[in-house]
Amino acid sequence: MKHWAHNGLKALTSACALSLLATVAWSQSITWLGTLGGNSSEAYDVSADGAVVVGWAKNAAGYVRAFRWTASGGMQNLGTLGGTWSEAWGVSADGAVVVGRAENAAGYGRAFRWTASGGMQNLGTLGGDWSEAFGVSADGAVVVGGAKNAAGQWRAFRWTAAGGMQDLGRLPGGTWSEAWGVSADGTVVVGWAYNAVRQNRAFRWTALDGMQDLGTLGGGGSWAYGVSADGAVVVGRAYNAAGQWRAFRWTELGGMQDLGTLGGSEIKAYGVSADGSVVVGWARNAAGEYRAFRWTASRGMEDLNTTYASLLTPNSWLYIAYAISPDGRYIVGSGYNAATGRSLEAFLLDTGPRCTAHNGDVDANSCVDDADLLAVLFAFGNSGSNLGRVDVNCDGVVDDADLLTVLFNFGSGC
Repeated sequence: MKHWAHNGLKALTSACALSLLATVAWSQSITWLGTLGGNSSEAYDVSADGAVVVGWAKNAAGYVRAFRWTASGGMQNLGTLGGTWSEAWGVSADGAVVVGRAENAAGYGRAFRWTASGGMQNLGTLGGDWSEAFGVSADGAVVVGGAKNAAGQWRAFRWTAAGGMQDLGRLPGGTWSEAWGVSADGTVVVGWAYNAVRQNRAFRWTALDGMQDLGTLGGGGSWAYGVSADGAVVVGRAYNAAGQWRAFRWTELGGMQDLGTLGGSEIKAYGVSADGSVVVGWARNAAGEYRAFRWTASRGMEDLNTTYASLLTPNSWLYIAYAISPDGRYIVGSGYNAATGRSLEAFLLDTGPRCTAHNGDVDANSCVDDADLLAVLFAFGNSGSNLGRVDVNCDGVVDDADLLTVLFNFGSGC
């Protein structure tokens, strides 16, 4: 009787664990997005649900073209404004609005806003001959970027259909500025601008406060590329006192925080999740190689190639992570795809459902019972960033704290 019970418990435990592991494995994937017939591509942004990716890819003639990718439709060439090249840099939350820059018939770059119904719309300039768009609000109504004014100076702009292209000004004594990111509601804009001594400075702009200099990490310059949904967290790169690039995460209370390294001396942050807790970008490792990274306060800086090694084919690498979806699940960028031999190819990384702390209901059936307890016991001692719901408190390890949560809530909802 005891022998039967032991075997039955073991079988039940294994079944629970295998079911959970299968769920995690099924939801994680790396998709190489291909090209438009040429030899390279990069992905710059992703929709909220990971269904739409935008960037640039070379066509068969070797020209760079803006693309919009979906799993069902593949890579769609968005065309140009009459010239030979275009790049897509941002996409709305629902994937319906794409922004970027494209060459017109006269050979000048123009900021564009694309929709399926309206095609590629030229957003104009601030009086000069060039403009480019880098960011778009969640609803697609606000576009930000840089444009030349009549004096030939670059200025950060904020565009709306009603107001057109608004010059966001400059830092005191400076001449140039450019906007790269915008909050979900379009009210907070971030980018870079020259100060009075022509040093680059990351800025944060609002209609109320104007352009705020975010400082540096002790060196001579900084650039902001991404901002959280509410505009409270800004990410980018800055020089430290030793003259090395460092990725930073800025908040009003904490100022500019150095996010560390992967062993090398150059790091650059591009994207940030909606709540500001997850940052992505690229960093050189100890061997000087470019590697895509993800940073969180609990785990610090991690090499995506190490964390998701099981998803990569041999000798393939993720070089740069440019953007992350609002919930932190989807990451896009570029890397080396050994299967195609492309040295630069756009990728979409699905990291699986983001960990959310819960009351011990591991299998999410609204009842904390034996199945949940056994699942935690079977996974006890495991660590990593993709443990699934067995990591009850989402601290990256299945330990006593997770087990106690299940025990304290045992029977809840049953």
